Amino acid sequence: MSLFKNRHLYRSVLFAGLSLLFFAAVTCFWALVHPEALSYREQYQLFQLTGAYLAGDVSRAGGVADYIGEFLTQFFLFPWAGALIVALVLTAVALVLWRLCGRDMETVLSPIVFVPSLLCIALAGDESVLMSYPVALLLTLLCALCFSGRRMWWDILVIPLLYWCSGPLAWLYVLVRLADNGKRHGIAAAWGIVYLPACQLLLHRFLLTQWPLEAVMKGLNYTMVPAHYPALLWIIPVVVLAVLLLARLLKGRKVLSAMVMAVVLCLAGYMGVTGFDADRTALIRQDYLVRNERWDDIINDARKYQVMTPFSSVCVNLALSQKRQLAEQMFAFYQSGKDALIMPRVRDLTSMLPSAEAFWRLGMVNAAQRYMFDTQESILNGRRSGRCTKRIAECMIVNGHYQAAAKQIEQLKPSLFYRRWALEAERLLGNEGAIAAHPVYGRLRKLRYKENYLYSYEEIDKMFGLLYINNNDNRMALDYFMGELLLKGELQGFMQYLPMALQQGGYQAMPWGYQDAVNCIQKSGAVQGSPYREYVRRQTGQ
Repeated sequence: MSLFKNRHLYRSVLFAGLSLLFFAAVTCFWALVHPEALSYREQYQLFQLTGAYLAGDVSRAGGVADYIGEFLTQFFLFPWAGALIVALVLTAVALVLWRLCGRDMETVLSPIVFVPSLLCIALAGDESVLMSYPVALLLTLLCALCFSGRRMWWDILVIPLLYWCSGPLAWLYVLVRLADNGKRHGIAAAWGIVYLPACQLLLHRFLLTQWPLEAVMKGLNYTMVPAHYPALLWIIPVVVLAVLLLARLLKGRKVLSAMVMAVVLCLAGYMGVTGFDADRTALIRQDYLVRNERWDDIINDARKYQVMTPFSSVCVNLALSQKRQLAEQMFAFYQSGKDALIMPRVRDLTSMLPSAEAFWRLGMVNAAQRYMFDTQESILNGRRSGRCTKRIAECMIVNGHYQAAAKQIEQLKPSLFYRRWALEAERLLGNEGAIAAHPVYGRLRKLRYKENYLYSYEEIDKMFGLLYINNNDNRMALDYFMGELLLKGELQGFMQYLPMALQQGGYQAMPWGYQDAVNCIQKSGAVQGSPYREYVRRQTGQ
């Protein structure tokens, strides 16, 4: 008996050590390697601590996991807090799975219980997957552990309740129970396979009538994009079942267990590392850096590797403008074309965000508000965005639309991390003196247009010019005006306004970027090694 106890203690201590190591590795992975993935998920929700918000979530299947996931996601505003939370949830998944395997598992095979958690990391490479999925997985495994060994009639209540809490991952509970009870009860243990879809059909018929049947069967809350179901969503539950079965089949076969464990962990680790698309991750990181005003990091990252898209060009040019290096280094980086400073309106989740940030800093407050509003309305799961709501409120404050700003602020006040800002902003409403003295809002009131204009995107360079004419202190507008002329190939206009830009731009000497452009213009492009010549060649195909 003492030998068994010592062996059991040894297994527990070993697994505790593995869990701590896994927890630390996952925390560092999210906080140091991919903090932008956490920020991306946080900025497309606005969690409110209200009864109405809770009722809205739990009124649909999987809503409990969704509510818990959103509550946790709000902490992703801070990278280390978010990383610790994700690591805790994924470590808990492994711990519960280890307990489900029980004493059937060989000690050497115990690391295999971390495979589903590793696959969850790979799944997170799809930025649309929400925190509700690992939370639902954890709830399902906890339920399977709590009811392990209990009589099957409990499942009459548990299965529909678990489906309402966790969504279609309740199937995993049904199959785990089938694996547990199959030997004792034979085919009778398979009744849950019929019972769960029957419950889903009944719920769709009477409570979830507004949702398509496919969404009810496959899940309403696991991804940000409706009807988007990555393959790993369904592979992970299968892997959980495989781990449980391997723990039983390989009992007493230590050598084979070690071989299986090594192969499976290598495959899972490979999937975890390669689950993040390099270009897509780089773009999300650029948006994250723009949001946090880390201009030097954007420029340094672009020197190492820059994704050749308009989105990336807008981010890099914005960073250069904030460091007053746009005229100097603009064409040292990839420029996508006339959309490299400001992108046209694109109805999706991310494309307009850096352009909206550029508009905001230029003083084109109405355009910034429109881009942020369109971005928020493009969130396909119907959530509000804390980031967008805050910026929309700021635009309304600058424009003096206090009643409309108050409505946006009211949305932010029930949140945990936007509340403090909302209360401070509320005190500014109608206080013209305080707004004028504000370091950001007061400056933007001086920079913005004195008259309202309607313009097309094709005339964006003229709008930059008008912005500078309205306020000659707006050197960012001057840099954008001259840069847009070069991007559009309006070389005559560039040469016409160059003396004015050099005189009023505050330069000690002509910026190198302008020197290069002038040299190309004067020599009709016959300049070897010229960045501007390379840009023109790429745009014209000559």
